[in-house]
Parts: sequence; structure tokens; C-alpha cells
Amino acid sequence: MWDFWFFFNSALLGIGLAMDAFSVSLANGMNHSNMDKKLMLGVSGTFGFFQGLMPLIGWLCVRTIANLFKDFQKLIPWIALILLVFIGGKMLLEGIKNKDEENTEVTKLTFAAILIQGIATSIDALSVGFTISDYDFVHALVCSIIIMGITFGLCYIGIILGKKFGTKFADKAAILGGIILIVIGIEIFLTGIL
Repeated sequence: MWDFWFFFNSALLGIGLAMDAFSVSLANGMNHSNMDKKLMLGVSGTFGFFQGLMPLIGWLCVRTIANLFKDFQKLIPWIALILLVFIGGKMLLEGIKNKDEENTEVTKLTFAAILIQGIATSIDALSVGFTISDYDFVHALVCSIIIMGITFGLCYIGIILGKKFGTKFADKAAILGGIILIVIGIEIFLTGIL
């Protein structure tokens, strides 16, 4: 089973799952254009960690407590919506509030905010556990590591692009970043419900 298709499918899963985290990373880079390399690695690492962890947790749930997991899966879109709308709304309100001030100070990207973003953007990846449920543990782990690596790379690129874009539109970055987070939350919600 260690063939080209295993790695190809794992990479495709990684790219597909990383898109929400990439968008949030882009928003973070726009809102925090002075983000240092250590924080960039921390944000990307957090997103990568959760995107890799969630499919593995989903795999474990399918293998052990499948019926309970099916009930929980209905809540996933709601949880992602609430978390991302909360963070995005807060960012949006702060951006609007600071729009008219000359010395606009961007709110600090805290560990708690990064953690919530990481969980919110990856919680829908739990359902990937269903698609990899026929894998043994080693294959599920390797698939999750591939997803983690791809997410990390895409999020790092997203932050860099956001920083470059954000410096040109720094006064509107918090507003746009908040809108992006809210839209992602709604998109995850609608995709999960429909």
C-alpha cells in the first residue's frame, strides 16, 4: 500500500484541508505585517499540527467509537462557525474602531487566538478519519504527517503573502482579515450542513 497513489491522495487531502488554514494565515499576515519569523513558524506549526492531528483523531474515532463520532460530526460545522465568527468579528470590530485613529495599533496575535484559529480551521478534518478508516495505524499516521507538512508550508506562504499585501493596505487589513475569517466560518458551516 506504500505506492504512488497513497502519497498522492494524502497530498491532495493535505492541500484540500489546508485551504481554510491558508486563508486564515493570509489574514493573520495582513493584520500583523510586522510578524517575526518565530511567530510565523508558530502560527504555521499550530495550523499544521491541528490539521494533521484531526484526521488521526477521526480515524481513531471511526475505529473505536464510530456511532458516537457520527453524532458529534453534526456539531462540527456549528463549532467552526462560532469560533471563526467570534475571532473574525472581534478583528473586524477592532479594525473599524481603529480605522479613524492615526496611530492604529494592531492587536497582538496571542497564543490563545492562534490555538482557537488552529482548532476552528481543522475541526472539519475530523471527518477525513472516515476516508482513511481502512488504513492501518502506520498508514493513517503517515497520511496525517503529510497533511501536517503541506498545511505548515501553505500557511507559511499565506503569512508571507499576507504580510506583503497587508503593508500596502495596513489600515484596512484588520477589517479585511475579520471579514475573511467570518466568510471561512460561514463556508465551513454551509459545506457541513449542506
